[in-house]
Amino acid sequence: MSDRVSLWLARHGETVWHAENRYAGGDSDIDLTPEGHEQASDLGRWSLRHGIEVVVSSPVRRAQETAQPSASAIGVDLVVCPGLKEVAFGVAEGRTAAEIESSDAAVMAAFRDDPVANPFPGAESAADAAARGAGTLREIAAEHAGRKVLVVAHNTLLRLALCELLGIPPAQYRRVFPRLDNTAVAEVVVPLDGHGLAALRSLNVPTRAAPT
Repeated sequence: MSDRVSLWLARHGETVWHAENRYAGGDSDIDLTPEGHEQASDLGRWSLRHGIEVVVSSPVRRAQETAQPSASAIGVDLVVCPGLKEVAFGVAEGRTAAEIESSDAAVMAAFRDDPVANPFPGAESAADAAARGAGTLREIAAEHAGRKVLVVAHNTLLRLALCELLGIPPAQYRRVFPRLDNTAVAEVVVPLDGHGLAALRSLNVPTRAAPT
């Protein structure tokens, strides 16, 4: 058996808050748009084409609804993992950056400068979320070693986890990974020793098949 495992990471489908770019943490139960459901179906077809064997999801509904078509396509039960829940954004929850800036420009400026040192008031620590996300991905890799695993989670949690796994300071997550596209996949190769650095093989690879 290899001492490293590839995980394919995907952000959930488009939600109704995307048009306004509102912060949606793990406690916000936001609906997928019709496009988001189409993206989930595309991800399911991609999973079947690429031989995915295990599908793991955040417990948040928008992630589970995105992941379920993949699990159904390959004929397995969806695995739900609490450690993949999105970061909690505190006072930013449900608001846009512009709304936060208009009410407290200093809070928004400090967050943009260093989101680890200056989280939104009431938010989960970015450093804690990075450790949580990376630890969860390491556990998933160890549990499903030798199998092709799709993990469906969230934009901020996955970016923070990738920084932790790759040895990048989590405070740089917004610069290094400006965004993860909805239902695009990133392949990360995770060592099974529980602490070695991972390798990123691809990022934001579309899963919608090109028209024929």
